[in-house]
Amino acid sequence: MIIVKVGGSLGIDYDAVCDDIAGLWKAGQKLILIHGGSAETNRIAELLGHPPKFVTSPSGYTSRFTDRETLEIFEMVYCGKQNKGIVERLQTRGVNAVGLSGLDGRIFEGKHKDSVRVVENGKTKVLRGDHTGTVEQVNTHLLELLLQNGYLPVLTPPGSSFEGVAVNVDGDRAAAAVAVAMRADALLLLSNVPGLLRDYPDESSLIANIPAAQVEDYLEFAKDRMKKKVLGAAEAVQGGVKRVIFGDARVTSPVTQAIKGRGTVVS
Repeated sequence: MIIVKVGGSLGIDYDAVCDDIAGLWKAGQKLILIHGGSAETNRIAELLGHPPKFVTSPSGYTSRFTDRETLEIFEMVYCGKQNKGIVERLQTRGVNAVGLSGLDGRIFEGKHKDSVRVVENGKTKVLRGDHTGTVEQVNTHLLELLLQNGYLPVLTPPGSSFEGVAVNVDGDRAAAAVAVAMRADALLLLSNVPGLLRDYPDESSLIANIPAAQVEDYLEFAKDRMKKKVLGAAEAVQGGVKRVIFGDARVTSPVTQAIKGRGTVVS
C-alpha cells in the first residue's frame, strides 16, 4: 500500500501524476491519492473578494486562517474543482476513482480548534473564529471497503470534528495519518520542488537522505509550508511507515520516480 499526497501549488503536473497512478493501479499497486488545492483556492478567494489570510504560529508554522467564509471557498475548490478534476483525469485513464473529502464518512476526524495563536509584528495574539483541526482518527473501514471493491480513493481536506463540523486540516499531516492507519509501506509527498532543500530555493542543494530517527532535526531547512511536510514525515515514520519520500510533481512519472528514491528519502 502506497499513500500519495500531491500538493496544490503552482507548477504541479496533475496529468503526469494521473498517468503514472493509472499505470501503477492497473499493474496491481494499491494506492490512495490525497491532494491539495492551495494555489487555486487563493485565486478563487481573491476573485470572490475574500483573499486568503496566512498566519504564522509561535513555533514558526505557516497556515491558512480559516473563518467560515474561507472554509466555504476552500470546500468549493478542494472538494469541487480540484477533486473532481483529478477524478475525471483518472476515469479517462481507465481507473474507477472515487473522490471524497475527509468530511465524508468522517474519513479525517479530529478536534475542532476554534482559536489559534499567531505572531503578528513580533507580538503573539489569539485569533478566534477559526475552523481548523488535526486528524486524530481515520475511517479505515470505508477506505478498505472502496479498495477491496476496486475503487481508488481520491481524498482531500476538509475533515470532520468529533461534533461533525467541517474543519480545515493540513493535507500532508492528514496523509501521514492515513499512511499510519492503513499500515502503508510508503508515503509520497509530491510538490513543486525536488525534495527538501538545504538552501532553498537552490534545487541543487537537495538533501537526498534523512535517517528516520533524525527527521525533526531537518526542520531548520524547511521553509514556509515545507515545515508541515517534514512534520508529517516525522509523524508517519514514528507511526511505523517504513519510507517517506519528498518528491517532485513536475516531472514525468513522478510517483514511480519517487518510489525509486528520486527526491528526499526518509527511512
